Amino acid sequence: MKVVLSIKPEFAFKIFDGTKKFEFRKSIFKNQNIKTVIVYASSPVQQVIGEFDFDEVLNHDLSTLWSLTHKDSGISEKFYYEYFANKDQGFAIKIKKTRKYSIPKCLKEDFNLTPPQSFAYWTEK
Repeated sequence: MKVVLSIKPEFAFKIFDGTKKFEFRKSIFKNQNIKTVIVYASSPVQQVIGEFDFDEVLNHDLSTLWSLTHKDSGISEKFYYEYFANKDQGFAIKIKKTRKYSIPKCLKEDFNLTPPQSFAYWTEK
């Protein structure tokens, strides 16, 4: 089983060029057996552009999380705190190994899913 995340294109592409090594989330999936994320680049791209494996999900108060991740965050501190506005803590998925698809895939046709607000579980048939 894998999880599909909708990620803004500017950040999705940074994951695959290696400049973003953490994916930040306000909430996280509960299934602890998930080790692979399928990346859906949201509008205007609207395509599945690849996958990444991860080892851990960090969960801390915002100040601690930023201090642990800022060097490889791929985002500005201003954007980080705006994203987590009104939250006391956040999650950061530590990206390990990426696989960018040579040909992007369609979320509906290839995965039978609609774009998830937060995340969606997906199992290969």
